[in-house]
Amino acid sequence: MDAKNAAPEPSGKSAVPFPVMVGKAMPPCGSCCTLGDICAEWPAQVKPVYKSKNNYKKHLEEHVKELSELQRQHYASNRYAVLLIYKAMDAAGKDGAIRHVMSGVNPQGCQVFSFKHPSAEGLEHDFLWRTTQALPERGRIGW
Repeated sequence: MDAKNAAPEPSGKSAVPFPVMVGKAMPPCGSCCTLGDICAEWPAQVKPVYKSKNNYKKHLEEHVKELSELQRQHYASNRYAVLLIYKAMDAAGKDGAIRHVMSGVNPQGCQVFSFKHPSAEGLEHDFLWRTTQALPERGRIGW
């Protein structure tokens, strides 16, 4: 392995060489990107849904009104239940997503469940097993 792919130790001495980016992690352009770089050919880039903050606020307000109306219809029908599962690492933005998406929902029609570390029994089942024990009632939204 050449020195270009070796990572230097903090002291400035050469460390055991290892590839910086290998296989699928290498961007299509072939350059080594850092977290702050933006690679135009990177396949995971997502185009923004809105053009400006004002446009975003307008879209959010429209969607919040629509979600609020849909919740009223869902609650009145009393036929189905809705379960939303947010699964991500700590500090991944789950709270912010819930705050934005559910800002138009009436909390009286919701049930919130928090799942911490699984018990010994929970470890013997798949990761969704615990959620089936906390399904919301008909006409309600659970998350």
